Amino acid sequence: MNRFTSKQIQDNRNYLELLSQKFPCIGIAASEVINLKAIMNLPKGTEHFLTDIHGEHEAFNHVMRNASGVVKRKITDVLGKTLSESDIQELATLIYYPEEKLQQVKSLEKNLGDWYKITIYRLVQVCRDASSKYTRSKVRKALPPSFAYIMEELLHENENRFNKKDYYNEIINAIVSLEQADEFIIEISSVIQRLTIDHLHIIGDIYDRGSGSHIIMDTLMEHHSLDIQWGNHDILWMGAAAGDLSCIANVIRICLRYSNMDILEDGYGINLLPLATLALEMYSDDPCKNFIPKVNSTEVFTDSDIQLLSKMHKAISIIQFKLEHQLILSHPEFEIEDRLLLDKIDYEASIIKINGAQYKLSDSNFPTIDPKESWKLSLDEERVIQKLRSSFTLSERLQKHVRFLLSKGSIYLNYNGNLLFHASLPMNKEGSFKEVKINNKYYKSREFLDKLDQYVREAYFGDGQSNIGPEIFWYLWCHKDSPLFGKNKMATFERYLVVDKSTHKEVYTPYYNLIYDEKIAKKVLMEFGLDPDHGHIINGHVPVKSKDGESPIKANGRLLVIDGGFARAYQKTTGIAGYTLIYNSYGLQLASHEPFESVEKAVNDGKDIRSTIRVIEKVLDRKKVADTDVGLSLSKRIYYLEMLISAYRSGSLKERL
Repeated sequence: MNRFTSKQIQDNRNYLELLSQKFPCIGIAASEVINLKAIMNLPKGTEHFLTDIHGEHEAFNHVMRNASGVVKRKITDVLGKTLSESDIQELATLIYYPEEKLQQVKSLEKNLGDWYKITIYRLVQVCRDASSKYTRSKVRKALPPSFAYIMEELLHENENRFNKKDYYNEIINAIVSLEQADEFIIEISSVIQRLTIDHLHIIGDIYDRGSGSHIIMDTLMEHHSLDIQWGNHDILWMGAAAGDLSCIANVIRICLRYSNMDILEDGYGINLLPLATLALEMYSDDPCKNFIPKVNSTEVFTDSDIQLLSKMHKAISIIQFKLEHQLILSHPEFEIEDRLLLDKIDYEASIIKINGAQYKLSDSNFPTIDPKESWKLSLDEERVIQKLRSSFTLSERLQKHVRFLLSKGSIYLNYNGNLLFHASLPMNKEGSFKEVKINNKYYKSREFLDKLDQYVREAYFGDGQSNIGPEIFWYLWCHKDSPLFGKNKMATFERYLVVDKSTHKEVYTPYYNLIYDEKIAKKVLMEFGLDPDHGHIINGHVPVKSKDGESPIKANGRLLVIDGGFARAYQKTTGIAGYTLIYNSYGLQLASHEPFESVEKAVNDGKDIRSTIRVIEKVLDRKKVADTDVGLSLSKRIYYLEMLISAYRSGSLKERL
C-alpha cells in the first residue's frame, strides 16, 4: 500500500470526504481495493472495430450476433472434440437467431425434451467460456433478471462435481419441465453475444445508402459498451436534425438517389408530400434523365414510381445547389468561393465556366432558377424546404438518435493506445500539419479536431447566441479541410449536370499520400500523445480494394484502414463485405467477411458469413486490464482509496460508522 503524508491527505481532503460517503470505513474501502486489484489482473476485454456500415442493417446485425466469427470459434474450442462441423454450425445459428431457429427445431425435432436438455447443457458450457475472463459481478450485470439466479448457478457450478451433479442436472430438467426452455435459450444466447464483444468501436458512417441506418441506431442504443467516431454521412444527418437546410437537402437527395425512402418516411416520419407536389408541378414534362434513382435489385418499383422519384430527386438537388450557394456567400471565412457555380452558368447557351474553362451542361431545364439571381429559392421551394426542416427537427426518433451520437461520439478518440478517426487530418504536401482557419482563428492537428468537436456540440445544443451555427455540420460534410471528408471538393453539381467527366474528379487531400509512410504515421501518433512504436491509427472512409491485392495494413502496421465494403454498392470495388478489427488479450486480428445473404438463409440453411481471420500483431505477454485505459482509471481509484484508508488510520478523517 502507498504511504501518504499529512500534506497529501490535507491537499485532497475535500475529495476524500466525498469518497468517504461511499466507503465509510476501513473495511469497506479495503474490500474495494482488493476487488479492484484483482480486476487489474484479469485478461483484457475484447474490442471490436467496425466502420462504414452505410445502413446495411442485416449484415451489421449478423456480424454483431456472430461477433465476427468469434462465437463459432468459441463453440469449436469448447465442444469441437465432441461435435461434428454441422452440429457446431447448428448451435452457432441457434445463438445468432434463437427465436427463428427454435421455430424450425420444434417443427422438425421428434424428441424435443432431450434436444432441450442437450442444447441447454452445451449453451451453458459456451457461455461459461465466454464469461471466464470477467468478474462474477460483471457477468451478473449481463444476466437477464428473469433467469439471473439460475444462470449464475449453472455458470459457476461444475456439473461433474460429485455433490452438485444432481443439483446441476435438476436445474436443467426443471427448466424443460416447466416449459421455460425457449425463454432460457433465447436469453442465454443473448448473454453469449454480449460477453463475446466487451466493447464496440464504430469508426464512422452508420448512415448513407442502405435502408436500415435507423435500425442500426436502435441496436447501438441497446449495446452495453461502445463509442462512435463520426463519419461525414453521420455528421450530415446530425446537421439535418439540427435544422441546417443544406444538410437536409443533401440527406434527402442521397436517399432519393438510392431509392431509399424507408429511412425517411417509415424510419423518421419525414413528410415528403410537399416535395413530391413541387416536383410534379415544376418538372411534369421533364424526364429528369440525370436524376433516375439507383434501384436495388431486390426492390420493385413501377415506371410511375421511378418517374416520381426522378422528379423529386431533381427538385431537391436544385434546392440543394441554391442553398449551398447561399451558405458559401454568407460564410466567406470558409474560403470555398470556387464552389459558387450557379452564377457561372450561361442558361441560354447551356454551358458553365469552371476555373476559366467552359463545359457543356447535360441538362438545361431549370424552371425554378432566375438567371439574374440563380441562387434564390422560389416561393414554392422555400415553402417546401421549411416544411422539411420542421419534419427533421420535430422527428422524435431522429433527435433521440442524434443525441445518442453526440453522447457516445466524437471527431476522434484515443483508446488503449490506438487513434481512431473516420477519414483524415489536414496536412501540407511536405508532411506538416496544416493550419486551418475556423471562426476567425487558426488551429491545426489535434487542437483543430478538438475545436471542431466542441463546435458540433455548441451548434446542436446552443441557444443561437453563438458565432457557431448548424452550418458547421455542412462544413464537416464536404469542406476540403474537414477531417471527415478528405477531398479537394465534393463534385455533386458536376456529376449531375456537367458532361465532361474530368470535372467530376475529386482529389484526395495530402493526408492520403503521406500517411502510408511509417514516419508520417508515427508523427501523427505522437501528435496525439500515443506510443509511435506500438500504437495504431485506425481509419475507415476509403474502401480497401482487397480483390486487387490491396492490404488494409499500411505504414508497416501503424495504419489500419478497415473499410472493407459493408455497403453492397462498394463490394464490387472491395471484393469482400466488410472488415472487423478484433483487439483481444492476445493481440490484433483482422476479420474479412464474405457477403451476407439473408436471415432466412442463415436459419434454414446454416449460411453464416464466412470470415477469414488474419493475425496482425500477437503479444508475447497476454494483455491484462492493468494494461488498458480502464486499468489506468482503476489505478487512480486504488490510489485515492488507499489514501482514504491512510486518512482513517491516521485520524485525519473519522470513519462513518
